[in-house]
Amino acid sequence: MQLSPPPLFKQGTPALIKLAVCLLASLTLMVLDYQYRTIDRVRSIASFLLTPVETVMLWPRDLVRGSYDYLTTKGTLEQQNEALEKRVAELTLLANQSELFMAENAQLRKLIGIQEQARFKILISQILYNPPNPLSQKVIIDRGASSNITAGQAVADHQGIVGQVVRVMENKSEVALLDDRDMVIPVQVARNGLRAALYGNGRGRPLELRHMAAVSDLQVGDILMTSGIDGVYPPGFAVATIDKIDRNVDKNFAYVYCSPVGGVNRFRHVMVLFYDAAFGPRPANERTHKGTESKSNRLYRGKQ
Repeated sequence: MQLSPPPLFKQGTPALIKLAVCLLASLTLMVLDYQYRTIDRVRSIASFLLTPVETVMLWPRDLVRGSYDYLTTKGTLEQQNEALEKRVAELTLLANQSELFMAENAQLRKLIGIQEQARFKILISQILYNPPNPLSQKVIIDRGASSNITAGQAVADHQGIVGQVVRVMENKSEVALLDDRDMVIPVQVARNGLRAALYGNGRGRPLELRHMAAVSDLQVGDILMTSGIDGVYPPGFAVATIDKIDRNVDKNFAYVYCSPVGGVNRFRHVMVLFYDAAFGPRPANERTHKGTESKSNRLYRGKQ
């Protein structure tokens, strides 16, 4: 049987010209979308329209999970356990901040004698799935613009920071994880306060502290926490631990490799942090007397 070219390339204008026009149109759309986000609205509408289809596609997975929960727990205990897990996650996350906050609060009391309480909302969200993109490390969560989520918000679990919201749709959002190639987080060594920048290196590769001098006071096992200087991530949240340090004395340079403390690949729930670096001091009528100050107030203090 003899094969013939498709009708598009069989008649009229030469095939090469048609191919060139199609390639030019494709590149033009890609550049416009990359530079001006012209197709974001189309994506949002398409995502909203495809939500019922995605829900139907996720039914088999939800059915398996529901069957497992039914066999291992009872209805009342399941609801109580889920509520307790969320509460433990919130309290553990706040406890991770205490080490840095205690040091900062001691200095604040000596300098200005004022105690501030950093307050921000925490929204529990569930991870729906990982997009099949080998070039990036992202997850989709079940909260979007309808829950007041905005691009740039920090995302954490009960162990520490896991990533940042990079795209928001009506009822779900895309979160870039720490090891995504485009991720950069200002961090601070909890042991000595040394500041640095933590970079993602892609799927399956360790995180890296770049531009560090060979004589930097770093040790394997040091905990890296958010410094808060970027105004995006709240200060004092655990991010990663140092696993390996290669010091090149001749070039006065150090290669520092780290691993994230967050467990996004082990847990189903994360927390979106509604943090505003420009918060003001607490009103006078909300301040707690020094002698009766609660533990939660001490954990929430921070610089204005």
